[in-house]
Amino acid sequence: MTKEKASVLIETAMGRSDADLVIRNAEVVDVYSRSSFRADVYIKDGSIVGFDGDRKAKAEHDAKGKFLIPGFIDAHCHIESSHLSPAEFSDTVVPCGTTTVIADPHEICNVCGLDGLDYMLKASEDIPLSVFLMFPSCVPATPFEHSGAVLEAGDIGKYIDNPRILGLGEMMNYPGVVSGDQKVIDKLGEAYRTGKNIDGHAPSITGQGLDGYIAAGITTDHECETPQELQEKVRKGMYVMLRQGTACRNVLQLLPGVNEGNWRRILFCTDDRQPQTISEEGAVNYGVSLAIRNGLDPFTAIAAATLNAAECYGLKDRGAISPGKKADFFLTSSISGGIAPDEVFIDGVLVAADGKILEKAVHTEPVNVRGRMDVKGFSKASLSCKPGSDHVRVIDIIPGGVVTGAGEAFIKRDESGEWIHEDGKDILKLAVIERHHGTGNSAVALIRGYGMRHGAVATSIAHDSHNIIVIGDNDDDMAAAVEKLISIGGGITMFKDGRELGTHVLEIAGLMTDDTAENVVKCLAAMHETAENELHVSKEIDPFMTLCFMALPVIPSYKLTDCGLFDVRSFQFVSNAL
Repeated sequence: MTKEKASVLIETAMGRSDADLVIRNAEVVDVYSRSSFRADVYIKDGSIVGFDGDRKAKAEHDAKGKFLIPGFIDAHCHIESSHLSPAEFSDTVVPCGTTTVIADPHEICNVCGLDGLDYMLKASEDIPLSVFLMFPSCVPATPFEHSGAVLEAGDIGKYIDNPRILGLGEMMNYPGVVSGDQKVIDKLGEAYRTGKNIDGHAPSITGQGLDGYIAAGITTDHECETPQELQEKVRKGMYVMLRQGTACRNVLQLLPGVNEGNWRRILFCTDDRQPQTISEEGAVNYGVSLAIRNGLDPFTAIAAATLNAAECYGLKDRGAISPGKKADFFLTSSISGGIAPDEVFIDGVLVAADGKILEKAVHTEPVNVRGRMDVKGFSKASLSCKPGSDHVRVIDIIPGGVVTGAGEAFIKRDESGEWIHEDGKDILKLAVIERHHGTGNSAVALIRGYGMRHGAVATSIAHDSHNIIVIGDNDDDMAAAVEKLISIGGGITMFKDGRELGTHVLEIAGLMTDDTAENVVKCLAAMHETAENELHVSKEIDPFMTLCFMALPVIPSYKLTDCGLFDVRSFQFVSNAL
């Protein structure tokens, strides 16, 4: 707020000058008292100036008794997971009632470093959606893999004073925090210096370890697994996010932990949500609706997705319908079940209606982040799997999340010791190939629960370092899939019997595309159908999102990086053989 704008708002609020717009006959949701009231809402220069009273407006819009709700705030998301550029992401989530997101660009920064951050800042600058960024705190996420960049405290210091950067992104290096690692402390120090937030990432961390983690000034967590964990974290001062992404869906799991005493510390987020999931279900509004349908008071759910998030991140100009706040809101017929915005306003301007954006956002040319594929020495031989024993460790996929099981199995090997795939046995080969620095690194493990009967799936999206990850039952299809990704600069592809079944090109860092959301959804829908019907991937998992997380060495139990099979519980590499 500036002095000049304050003067304008005061004049309009007092009726001495005309408002730009009045929304008449609205049932205004009051997030402060968790109730609603019927009123006309006046708007000037993109801000709310008051209700009813003796005022005039240049234009009016009849709400027809619909609920007028503050724009939802996605408290933690990765725009890259939508596969869409920031402009196209805006056009996709704004019609769902999301008007602000707190985005952590650590996916593109793991590939492109500061070039990725610069792109995300520029590409999200002049679009309807308000995009605030958190500076990625863990690039790379661990020292146990090769990422495209390394970001240190000095890099954070160059950017964190930017008003659109609200603090440090999810601090995944829990061991580094509680051990007092100096490099981690130096990163945290940049947030201390500026008084900005530090987001957490602390699955299953409780007790004394949680005390040490929170003592470092970490304020949020989106990785809770149980209602009891949620309640402990809130009791110790954290904000806890109810996450409803594509692979990770925690709203119903955590809802029993939310009560009248702790709801003010609850937020909603999507984290990683693919475009077809947004198209079919919605964005933050889906998680809010799910909570309401399963017993959470509607006004409480709405306040958590607006007021709580705004207060958590110090966004004083939004999160409620009150004088002086940003006129970001939507109209909807009901709040008792699913919340489906009929009309969405940003800065007091109608920008979406009936689930469609009215004017497309301006796209930014992805300078310095296109392609990013440097693979050396790859061949079919890179996929060799000789575990040294018939008794092996197996990554067990657990549907509904990204936590994996530490499985074991007995397998068959040929005379040279090479693993032999057995029909009818749901064990496949998983490989990760380094793609950033031409190291020639590759690693192989075995995985169970994917369900694929014959063929291969590969993607350049592999959290968090985003090397190439490929799964299959035969080396020919796996190698063909990897070579396809190298040739196009990244994406998702499927092969069977040497035949390409479908490919989704992601030319921006191998993570996103500048194509339209409609085309992306259509392409991915066809690929999902193929994965299910031709490759027979299990219906209990998302074939691509699940694969993306099998290389994430910060979430238990077994994960695979380009350096080998990693046991997250002990934070060390282990052999395939038992």
